[in-house]
Amino acid sequence: MRRRPVSVTVVGWLFIAAGVVGLAYHAGDFRTQHPFRDGVVWVALVRLLAVAGGVFLLRGHNWARWLLLAWLAYHVVLSALHTPFELVFHGVLLLAIAYLLFRPGASAYFAASGRGGERRLS
Repeated sequence: MRRRPVSVTVVGWLFIAAGVVGLAYHAGDFRTQHPFRDGVVWVALVRLLAVAGGVFLLRGHNWARWLLLAWLAYHVVLSALHTPFELVFHGVLLLAIAYLLFRPGASAYFAASGRGGERRLS
């Protein structure tokens, strides 16, 4: 198997860190009596998706880069409801992450790992 590109490592750890920090930040908002009232459970699930995507990205799973792009695209849509700065920031971040995850070296890494979830005919 090819060695993991540095860009994939950085992106994977970035999403793991973002998910963990987000979970820690919202942990105090969780209430056991009414966990769905303020949407904290949904926020936690979105943060867990970032962590899972980062972990599986580091392990070479092709689907994880698509998950992380979808995760970030979701944040671009959410940012449209906030300030223009947030929208531009998340949009630029989406483009940068997409570039890093779909460069030829990164694509070759995911193809060589064979962990894309596709069935290989031999």
